[in-house]
Amino acid sequence: MSLVPPSGVNMRGAVDLSSLVNRPPASVPGSPAAAAGAAPAAVPVPSLTLEGTDANFGEVLELSMTVPVIVDLWAEWCEPCKQLTPILEKLVAEYEGRFVLAKVDVDSNPQLTQAFQAQSIPTVAAVIGGQPVQLFNGAIPEGQVREVLQRVLQLAAEHGVTGTAVAPEPTGEADDAAEAPAPVEPELPPLHREAYEAIERGDYAAATALYKTAIAQDPRDQMAIAGLAQVGLLARLHGRTMAEIRAEAAAAPGDLDAQLLVADLDLSGGHVEDAFDRLLALFPTQDPAGRNRIRERILDLFEVIGQDDPRVAPTRSRLTALLY
Repeated sequence: MSLVPPSGVNMRGAVDLSSLVNRPPASVPGSPAAAAGAAPAAVPVPSLTLEGTDANFGEVLELSMTVPVIVDLWAEWCEPCKQLTPILEKLVAEYEGRFVLAKVDVDSNPQLTQAFQAQSIPTVAAVIGGQPVQLFNGAIPEGQVREVLQRVLQLAAEHGVTGTAVAPEPTGEADDAAEAPAPVEPELPPLHREAYEAIERGDYAAATALYKTAIAQDPRDQMAIAGLAQVGLLARLHGRTMAEIRAEAAAAPGDLDAQLLVADLDLSGGHVEDAFDRLLALFPTQDPAGRNRIRERILDLFEVIGQDDPRVAPTRSRLTALLY
């Protein structure tokens, strides 16, 4: 079966996930081939929002033979992910089982991160009939997410993937929790809110200026410091493909710009240790100016993943040993 990406959706091409499948999709009951002409199937699932991992993704692929699966590649340190994931969770509930959401933590699942070519996060893809379709990168407004989902459902219908996922109704204490008012999220300061809006529309220059203004007003604004580092990473990778970045770095191992960029790519794809190892190995080969650039980039990436990330302290110690 050949899938065509939904019209108007940003694509970089399908990827081969065959190494993650535990058995051939064609053998799955309820697949379009096995159920041609049958009524749409109802598939029991533990929840409409699932955790996708390197270990269980074969099951997710099997589910996609009957129900479209939306894959959200995210990380705890990713601020745009914190904007997008709640939108996806809200919409999966509204669509009442017409699709399932699989959330993939890129830090814990490097195989899926590589398979979906997650050049940056958030990255959102669909899996329909066992076939992956890349959808978009970055946090986009809810209205645009709805449009993408409608196109995914149209594409799924064209290929006979029209089942419905059925999750158990919450009972007991879960019902009480569902009826309780949701905690009110603290309102973002105006500059931060404007920066998020700029990121959503892809205006990284405006977001950078807004975060710098926030830091100038309060040098201790850690949220703005982290936001500035994150938007800097997005801006450096914007418009570049994974293949281009890796090819340039491989062709010019002594080109500091190329090596810094491939480290950005590694970290954005969840390969955090690889990014730091690359920069630390490069450090002794550079002149003082180059070493300073590497030091600054490492410190910048600390802010991207969060200063409390367990990988920061050992990397900082290795960098200190190289400096002195």
